[in-house]
Amino acid sequence: MSNWREQPTTLGSTSIKVPRMCLGTMTWGEQNTERQALEQLDYCLANGLNFIDTAEMYPIPVKAETYSTTETYIGRWLAKQKRESIVLATKVAGPGRGMAWVRTPERLTDGELSKQDIILACEASLKRLQTDYIDLYQIHWPARYTPLFGAGVYEIKNERDCVSIQQQIEAMEVLVKAGKIRAYGLSNESAWGVAEFSNVAKRLGVTRPATIQNNYSLLAREFETGLVEACRHERVSLLSYSPLAFGHLTGKYLEGQQPAGARMTLFGASWPRYNRPEVTLAVQDYDVLAKQSGMTVTQLAMGFQMRREFVGSCIFGATSMAQLKETVAAADTIISDELMGEIDKIHRRFMNPIQ
Repeated sequence: MSNWREQPTTLGSTSIKVPRMCLGTMTWGEQNTERQALEQLDYCLANGLNFIDTAEMYPIPVKAETYSTTETYIGRWLAKQKRESIVLATKVAGPGRGMAWVRTPERLTDGELSKQDIILACEASLKRLQTDYIDLYQIHWPARYTPLFGAGVYEIKNERDCVSIQQQIEAMEVLVKAGKIRAYGLSNESAWGVAEFSNVAKRLGVTRPATIQNNYSLLAREFETGLVEACRHERVSLLSYSPLAFGHLTGKYLEGQQPAGARMTLFGASWPRYNRPEVTLAVQDYDVLAKQSGMTVTQLAMGFQMRREFVGSCIFGATSMAQLKETVAAADTIISDELMGEIDKIHRRFMNPIQ
């Protein structure tokens, strides 16, 4: 058995320590009720998992009528806890995703992540979360153009004017000095972005980014190339998200199954990259390998996460207590060197099918 609970991660160059598992919350207010959310929070806190990740735009899929519901749920729970016992992360939404309702009427620049956008967004999150400070405040995706969410290669023609990285860092420094956040991080970022944020912060002599929250799983291993190098040298911790690839790496969608209430059953058309034929083929091979190794594909996927030393903490979500308990238990799975070699063989056949 692994001991991920007894070996906390220190986020970047901060003093913030977290377990190597983090409770994700993007379904709360859409697929999960507030009662279900509170049950998950209570279970995790009782089992040594005190790291929670959310975002101002949650739940997902995004809708004007549910915007910020997830933070509101967490806030009502957090108000009854010992605040210092919880490590709380949230995110400020970036521009260009068709969410005209985000931060209205306060926003000044149409959500473009200006200095005042970031400060106003943080203050609104603090109110919803019913807390005086946020441990980790993250930029949900870059203000600049960069290919995201399975978009493919970088297209120079898509470059656009945007708020500078320096202005975003200056906003974070205001929040740090005011005691409203302890640290800040990036999300859905590139190796260039990590290096630029770090270098600009060093030049200004201010707080550097502590974390990056990016997609990482058996089906999405792009992080292993340039980003591992950049994050290692800049002391930026990876918070990996979607370790089970929207449930694909539980095997529940194999053989054409569409379980009632499952994310891909309900909203699959919204994420076409998860519907690619290569995704199913890769999951089939991982499922066979897992069974041959005496484990479930969920155990294979979570054990893989825990084996990767550059994964600071793995963010997972669940829509039921059974799923949550299974995923937490699966993180104790040990992946041997031999089994890792077999995983790499499948990876070479189906390289990053959802990226």
